[in-house]
Amino acid sequence: QLVESGGGSVQAGGSLTLSCVLSGDTITENCIGWFRQAPGKEREGVAAVVRGNVAGSENNYYTVSGDSVKGRFTISQNIVQKTVYLQMNNLTPEDTATYYCAADPWGGARFGSTCTLAPKPFGFWGQGTQVTVS
Repeated sequence: QLVESGGGSVQAGGSLTLSCVLSGDTITENCIGWFRQAPGKEREGVAAVVRGNVAGSENNYYTVSGDSVKGRFTISQNIVQKTVYLQMNNLTPEDTATYYCAADPWGGARFGSTCTLAPKPFGFWGQGTQVTVS
């Protein structure tokens, strides 16, 4: 199960932090991703993280972000709390969408030390949380 929270309404230039709590079969050592979908548009990959630390290091892990959010959005994780975060800064109206957290339990989204941002390999999805920027 994946449970998102943290969505809401914010003015342009503002910030929000989304949280995704993992449980059960969604606790995977593969990729956890954030996606978004605006009305009338296809689901878009925003950012993803390879769950777990880089071997031999603490608090270092592999992440990937989409071009449209680079420099503004940051994905992070708390492994102990089984939570993945999406810090969103400098929001614009174009960021308005329903944001989904997704887990890749079978490794199809993982390519070495990175993840694809294509939605298809992610097998488990949360219910979504709405972000509105005006």
